Amino acid sequence: MSYILGVPRYANTAPLYHFLEEGDGVSFRYGVPTELNQWLLEGTVDLSLVSSYFYLQHADKLRPLPDFSVADLGPVYSVNLFHRKPWSELKRVALTTESATSVRLLQYLLQTDGIQAKYLPEPGGLELLDRYDAVLLIGDRAISTYFGLLSIIPESVHQVPTVVEGIRISDLSLKWFEQTRLPFVFAVWATRKNTPPPPEIVRRLRAARSLGLGNLAAVAGTEAQRLNLPERLMQHYLWNFRYHLEAPDRLGLQAFSRAVGLPYPDDYWEV
Repeated sequence: MSYILGVPRYANTAPLYHFLEEGDGVSFRYGVPTELNQWLLEGTVDLSLVSSYFYLQHADKLRPLPDFSVADLGPVYSVNLFHRKPWSELKRVALTTESATSVRLLQYLLQTDGIQAKYLPEPGGLELLDRYDAVLLIGDRAISTYFGLLSIIPESVHQVPTVVEGIRISDLSLKWFEQTRLPFVFAVWATRKNTPPPPEIVRRLRAARSLGLGNLAAVAGTEAQRLNLPERLMQHYLWNFRYHLEAPDRLGLQAFSRAVGLPYPDDYWEV
């Protein structure tokens, strides 16, 4: 019987499982974060990448691995609010339906700046700017949309534009960093609290991550081809992430739990 891993098919998670082959007791079930969250609670996946906000909401039922994360310090490039009006004038915001964490982060950031916006979940892309002040996109859709606005690929991170053709791009991870000087943790690997992960599965995950990070160009090449993006852009995007849930990341997760009024349970599997 296979041990089922819940996996979001996003480029930024690929280094964690690119070199993990299905078989030998492991199978994948792909979905967007909101689906994976629910599948883990239901028990239709055994171990899954889950969004950090969902984990904090359900910490009484879930427990994460101690050394895995999808986190970022500064700009993330793929959790973006696209808008024409200035940040301070936003009133109606179309929200991604793929991730509760990014939505909650956006609400926190706007509220902290004293902005009372109306939020409406609606799938789509930049065409929504015809009816909304802003649209929140995440993951592959966000970075593909961002790239679609660029006329050239910047040679330096200091040359990445935040306004293109009248469209402003607000990177939520960067805004979080500017407020807290901490990383933002978007996701963790977690299981249900009464089902500890098999040590062999964790060992294979760690080995796959080591291979993924040690061969990031290969991972970037595969993901760039899948999304029809330049390989150089994809490689820069991936090397920007933090995948080990180190002390700064845990501090960032703790700060987010305080920001959204949820307890922070420092409770990890010992594996």
